[in-house]
Amino acid sequence: MKILVIADFLPYPLVGGASVRIYNILKRVAHNHEISLVAFLDKPSDIKGVAHLKQFCTHVETVNFERGGRRLAKLPGMLGYALAGKPPELKLRHSNELMRKIKDLASTIDFDIVQIEHAHMGLYLETLHPNKFQKSILMFHNFTLQQYGRVSHVEKRWDRKLRSKLNSIAMGYWEPRYAEKFDHCTTVSEEDRQLLLNANPHLQVEVIPNGVDIEKYQPLSSESISPSLLFLGSMGYPPNADAALYFCKEIFPLIRQDNKAAELWIVGRDPRPEVLELNNANVHVTGRVDDVIPYYRKSAICVVPLRAGGGTRLKILEAMALGRPVVSTTIGSEGLEVIDNENILIADTPTQFAEKTICLLRDRELYQRLSTNGRKLVETRYSWDPISNRLMELYAGMTTG
Repeated sequence: MKILVIADFLPYPLVGGASVRIYNILKRVAHNHEISLVAFLDKPSDIKGVAHLKQFCTHVETVNFERGGRRLAKLPGMLGYALAGKPPELKLRHSNELMRKIKDLASTIDFDIVQIEHAHMGLYLETLHPNKFQKSILMFHNFTLQQYGRVSHVEKRWDRKLRSKLNSIAMGYWEPRYAEKFDHCTTVSEEDRQLLLNANPHLQVEVIPNGVDIEKYQPLSSESISPSLLFLGSMGYPPNADAALYFCKEIFPLIRQDNKAAELWIVGRDPRPEVLELNNANVHVTGRVDDVIPYYRKSAICVVPLRAGGGTRLKILEAMALGRPVVSTTIGSEGLEVIDNENILIADTPTQFAEKTICLLRDRELYQRLSTNGRKLVETRYSWDPISNRLMELYAGMTTG
């Protein structure tokens, strides 16, 4: 089959959960199908990723994403979107150049499947002429009503809080209704599937979960490892920034009272100023790194103290594949088939989180049990190969049904 994939950002280099997901699925789907990819560049320097993606994609087209000062210039257009019943935030993703590149590809290739990553890119379906033989899929990486509703509760600045709340309301109303234009939708968990169906029971929704490359991510040695903790994620993303602040202010001091040697590594791109201010002798804020494996190697435990967000956490699956136990909040681990005290530790108060982390640092038997069971879980449920096969089965059912 010939498949057109429209993504918000180029999925290489691998600098975020969405990039990791899209990249690993497309790489495997490309073994059996012809992939054409159209995406924004997060920053102009990311153009170097095109050459790598062309190793398995037939076509890769990109457009620079306009940020910052362009928001003011787009305000009239955002108002126009609102008056037309579209969430104003979608205007920020509008690009005539991206539309042109999609049209150019579609004019020369008869695509069997059009796959759009993220609901906020959904309007690009209108760029294509209706074709009764062409099928479409909208890939929900999370459910915006839930995601930004939670973000609005943890944002400190009133303008960010208001924007998140308004975006949650607008997208939460629009997404499940606009999704009817697609033949199928996918979510990353059964929980998200139910949220979407509750909002619109007329949709056709399948679960294509997040995963991990179990061949690339092999268990690391845990011998003679220091009591270092790792929190990984994009630190420009509000829920991750909030989690870093929450952990450092309310949880980490309790851990340090018990273990003066404990250190924390906060690893991820675009840290907000308040996250950068956390950097000290015991807390290391790295910003973007080319390879996360060295940080997993030097850390004993992966912590996921999230209080907001949506979807499922690839960082948990990666940690489990690498043999690193995880301590997470309920929100941090939602959507994954994990069991507290069997393959993960779950805690929702600062005291509980600190106590479970301290216990894990002390109890070697518990440490090894969680490491072993976490690895078994990702091998049996979250390998990218069977996940990609599920998506290809969906393709086949759509085009032959």
